[in-house]
Amino acid sequence: MNGGIKGKMETMQQKLESIGGGVKIYTSALHHFGTDAVLLADFAAPKKSDTAIDLGSGCGIIPFLWAKHPAPAHITALEMQPDAAALIRASICYNGFEERITVIEGDLREIENHIPVLHSFSLVTMNPPYFTLNSGYRSEMSEMELARHQLTCTTEDVLACADKLLRFGGRVCICQKPENVTDILCTMRRYRIEPKRLRFVCGKAGKEPYLVLVEGKKGGKNGLKVIHDLYVQNKDGTFSAEMLKIYGDYGDGTKV
Repeated sequence: MNGGIKGKMETMQQKLESIGGGVKIYTSALHHFGTDAVLLADFAAPKKSDTAIDLGSGCGIIPFLWAKHPAPAHITALEMQPDAAALIRASICYNGFEERITVIEGDLREIENHIPVLHSFSLVTMNPPYFTLNSGYRSEMSEMELARHQLTCTTEDVLACADKLLRFGGRVCICQKPENVTDILCTMRRYRIEPKRLRFVCGKAGKEPYLVLVEGKKGGKNGLKVIHDLYVQNKDGTFSAEMLKIYGDYGDGTKV
């Protein structure tokens, strides 16, 4: 890593985290990741032929989880916060992923200013803010507000952006709170994205879902597949067999 990037990382109080497969990424107190992002990366199931972009990429966890494997061949990470984008650049440099991952610093609501060729992606992902502007606890830290609340983007902003980025037949995968699922499905159709897969995530069997994973296809035919619920933990609090499979070699190191 060059001295300039290393110096910037040191001022951000970053730490280097292993995500398995010999890959490590930089995170910070403001820009880190949780189980939701790991689940979304797995749910999206990219193919090697996919041209993928992760919106609001944060520290870049989704692109780096994908980059441990051959698919997709190339990933773009779009992030509007300079400190988070700097973390992604540092992680790219550390892992030697210059040919696999490109980071773009910009606002998804102004996607035309950042992506030279629209309708050129086959996969779009985003782990968006969960809380509407007037709901939930608002942190005094602006970076945390951006991550938790829909201050700079709404679900509609995300899907409007996906509509511009996706070529015909391309997919968008997002996660959200279950109470927002109706808004997601209706908004997808408004942007000519047909909901195709839906899966609820529960902490344990018998508990209400706390997360929903949704996939839509640009120009897809009618037909929504509701996948059986995913349980993160067994009744005794240990990770379920499916969750351990999703974690893969990441589970051998630090756990989210």
